[in-house]
Amino acid sequence: MYQLARSLLFRLNPETAHNLTLDMLGAGQRLGLLKLGMRKTPDAPVKVMGIDFPNPVGLAAGMDKDGDCIDAFGAMGFGFIEVGTVTPLAQPGNPSPRLFRLVEHEGIINRMGFNNHGVEHLVGNLRKAHTNAVIGVNIGKNKITPLEKANDDYLTCLRAVYPWAGYIAVNLSSPNTPGLRELQFGEHLRSLLSALKEEQTALADKYGRYVPIAIKLAPDMTDDELREIAGELVACGMDGVIATNTTLERESVASHPYSTETGGLSGAPLTSLSTAKIRVLAEALEGKLPIIGVGGIMNAGDAAEKIKAGASLVQLYTGFIYRGPTLIADASEAAYLELRKMDKA
Repeated sequence: MYQLARSLLFRLNPETAHNLTLDMLGAGQRLGLLKLGMRKTPDAPVKVMGIDFPNPVGLAAGMDKDGDCIDAFGAMGFGFIEVGTVTPLAQPGNPSPRLFRLVEHEGIINRMGFNNHGVEHLVGNLRKAHTNAVIGVNIGKNKITPLEKANDDYLTCLRAVYPWAGYIAVNLSSPNTPGLRELQFGEHLRSLLSALKEEQTALADKYGRYVPIAIKLAPDMTDDELREIAGELVACGMDGVIATNTTLERESVASHPYSTETGGLSGAPLTSLSTAKIRVLAEALEGKLPIIGVGGIMNAGDAAEKIKAGASLVQLYTGFIYRGPTLIADASEAAYLELRKMDKA
C-alpha cells in the first residue's frame, strides 16, 4: 500500500508532498485509520537518559516541525517523536525550491531553514498530544538572531517547552541557518552549554522534574573536533548526543543533477558517514553519555549498525520517506535485538 502512495506522492513537488502527507496523517489519526493493515511495532522497551522508551526507534526532527501530527506518528509505532526544529519567533525559512529528491541515490537535499510557526504554536500542540511515545523537542535560533545572542533564543525555547517535553534536543548543526554550526566550537559552545545547564537546573527545581538535554551535531567535522566536543559535553553536564545531522558532502551523489544544490544531504548517501561519526563519539564518550543515532537508516541492518557503533536509540527520516511505515517495526526489532546482545556481552 505504501509503495502505491509513494509513487503518487513522488509525482508531486517534494514540499507539497510533505505537507499533503502531514494532512493525510492527521486525518487518518482522527478517523482511527492509521493502524489498519500496519505491522505492529514489537514491545522493545529501553531506558536512556533516565527515560523509558517504548522502543528504540524515533522520528527525527524536521518531519513534524510544528507538532501537528504527534499522535499520528505515535500511532504508527514510533517509540519517540522529535518535533521541531522550533525557534522563538515564527519564520518562513528559505525561499523555495528548498527540498530535492535524489531518488536514484535514495537521498534528499534540503535547505528549509528552520521554517516553523514559532515556539508558542508548538507548545499549543504539545499540550494537546495524547501519545504513549516519548516526545522530544528540537530547539534552534531564529535566522535574524546574531550568534552573540544565540543563547537567548535557545533559553527562550527551553523555558517554553520544558514542561511538555520528554527530552530537549539542541540543534547546533543545521547547515541551513548561516553561521549556526559555529556554535559547535570553542567559546560559543562552552557559553551555550553552560547557560543551558544553569537554566535546566533552575527549571528542574521549578517543575519538580528533570528533562534531559541532548546536543545534535554535524557529520562534517574531523574526528579530533568530535572528540573535543565530546569532552565539552561531558564537562558541562549534558545528557546525550544526537549524531548526526545532514551533510554538506556531495562526493557520493556527484553525478546527480541536484548535487550542486545547497543544503544538507540525508538518506542512503549519509549512512556510512554518520555511523563512522557515531563510532568516534562512542569511543570518546566512554559510556558517559548516550548517543541517539540518526542518518541514513534505510533498513533494519542500518539500524543495527548504528547500535553496534555505539548508539542507544535511533531515528528515522529519509528512510521513512523512501521505505514507509514498515521500517519502524523492522528497525525497532533489529535495534532492540542488538541492544540485548550488547547487554549480554
